[in-house]
Amino acid sequence: MPIEVTQPSDREVRVTRTFNAPRQLVWNAHTKPALVQKWQLGPPGWDMPVCDMDVRVGGAYKWRWKSQQDGKQFGFHGTFIEVNEPSKLVHEEYYDPGDIGGTMPVSEPCIVTLELSEQSGVTTLVCTMKFASKEMRDGAVSTGMTDGMEMGYERLDEMFLKAA
Repeated sequence: MPIEVTQPSDREVRVTRTFNAPRQLVWNAHTKPALVQKWQLGPPGWDMPVCDMDVRVGGAYKWRWKSQQDGKQFGFHGTFIEVNEPSKLVHEEYYDPGDIGGTMPVSEPCIVTLELSEQSGVTTLVCTMKFASKEMRDGAVSTGMTDGMEMGYERLDEMFLKAA
């Protein structure tokens, strides 16, 4: 099933997606850098050369993507606020425009909450992104963010199929 995207408030985006995989595998795919680098790439033509993650309350992370075509880069960084393996992960997310630029703000974090639940071997992911303002939410959505998320989740589906 492709992602379902809603906007429950004027500052939020909620993405819901199911995976035919146990919750622990979906958790690992979101918290182990070597796995994150394989699927969280957005559209074809991008690599993720930087994926540093200290997944614990107060731990930091830094993600950086690089275009294979022109070498331009952008990224995100922040701190983990809540870590409850394998069901909930909350972190702040600051945008680093690198050479890409864009309309997303760099001074105010988005708070990202990832919740995972499992029933009969199928895991439901609910990712809620709460922005500092409606303008920040709309700027992030205008980048095609949710389309890129679905592309990554399709790669994750393939990873789970190969592991089965």
